[in-house]
Amino acid sequence: MEPVRRFRSLLKSMPKTSYPKEKIRVLLLENIHPESTERFRGESFQVETLPASLGEEELSKKIETVHLLGIRSKTRVTEHVLLRARRLWAIGCYCIGTDQVDLAVARRRGVPVFNAPYSNTRSVAELIIGEIIMLLRRVFEKSQGLHQKKWDKSSDGCYEVRGKTLGIIGYGHIGSQVSILAEALGLEVIYYDVVEKLPMGNANPVYTLETLLQRADIVTLHVPEDKTTLNLIAAPQLAMMKNGGYLLNASRGKVVNLENLRKALISGHLAGAAIDVFPNEPAGNDHPFESGLQGLPNVILTPHIGGSTLESQEDIARKTTEKLITYMNIGSTYGSVNFPEVQLPLLKDQHRILHIHENVPGVLAQFSNVFSQHDINIEGQYLRTLEDIGYVVADVNQKPSREILEDLKKIAATIRVRALY
Repeated sequence: MEPVRRFRSLLKSMPKTSYPKEKIRVLLLENIHPESTERFRGESFQVETLPASLGEEELSKKIETVHLLGIRSKTRVTEHVLLRARRLWAIGCYCIGTDQVDLAVARRRGVPVFNAPYSNTRSVAELIIGEIIMLLRRVFEKSQGLHQKKWDKSSDGCYEVRGKTLGIIGYGHIGSQVSILAEALGLEVIYYDVVEKLPMGNANPVYTLETLLQRADIVTLHVPEDKTTLNLIAAPQLAMMKNGGYLLNASRGKVVNLENLRKALISGHLAGAAIDVFPNEPAGNDHPFESGLQGLPNVILTPHIGGSTLESQEDIARKTTEKLITYMNIGSTYGSVNFPEVQLPLLKDQHRILHIHENVPGVLAQFSNVFSQHDINIEGQYLRTLEDIGYVVADVNQKPSREILEDLKKIAATIRVRALY
């Protein structure tokens, strides 16, 4: 039996959690793969699915009764939303990035956030490689010409990728995969990252963004969205790029200033671009899309589909959902991006108390004292902390009474208490 199936079998054999599973409400937005819905319903959770993202106010109202939230990249889980999420236990980001969630606020409110950081890496990397070839061969432009009955059999402006220099900005999971595939095609690879990263193959780091832009024939971006990457590529950076260069962005929409890019393309300074992400994207497939890049030759526009392959979406759904279910069933936070990571064993003949608290001195002593006052022995205890919060898990041999849980909640630093049977 494969490990995932064996783990599911063990979970089914465990006693039910203290909170009835049939009352746990799950909200899945943005067309998350149906594998996720099936798994949650297999646990007897209530599941609601919506095809599009929700705006801040609409989500704030919707989330008031939700225990688990599943989103992709368009939904913004802001502080305003989280303050209304009184019952929310965890968030699953069914994508690589998690910058659409205010992670610090979620942590302080006792809400771990999970994702599947590797699941769509290959899908995005393959799209980038395909687009590099299409841009240098002007495939998109010539295909459009044929659709318009124009025969343009010419090698003007068409190049092999072999021997060209690819500059990768952001050498994380995706950037390093692009690097490996690019080298196989004969590209020289250089990369820039704010954190020192081990090069893959023959790739070489450069130590300033300016150096990369000046040396690369092709530039591709694989960075998160934060204050440091807003308009990372704007008019000054575009001017540094080689005449006839190419720019690709499949990371986040606000990383590239599209108006400045449009001017660089119209002037001929850049020979082409491929853009998969935009500052303002439609909420769903039934909404219109407009961009100043529409209609420009040798510009490939795709609707944020870098990770949208059947393989990657199924894998993301499976892995992210398993992390959420495991947290709900046994309290394990392994794989959380914003929370103290605790990998826990399955419960057998015990009961488990989860206590999330502010990381201040004396909490653990108060926590243990509550059990002592109720004559309950702690048979197993696990503790992990971050700068601002702590997560302590206690396994006991007696069913915790309502009085014990109320006493734990009375500890001044307590953020959240949950019992598992």
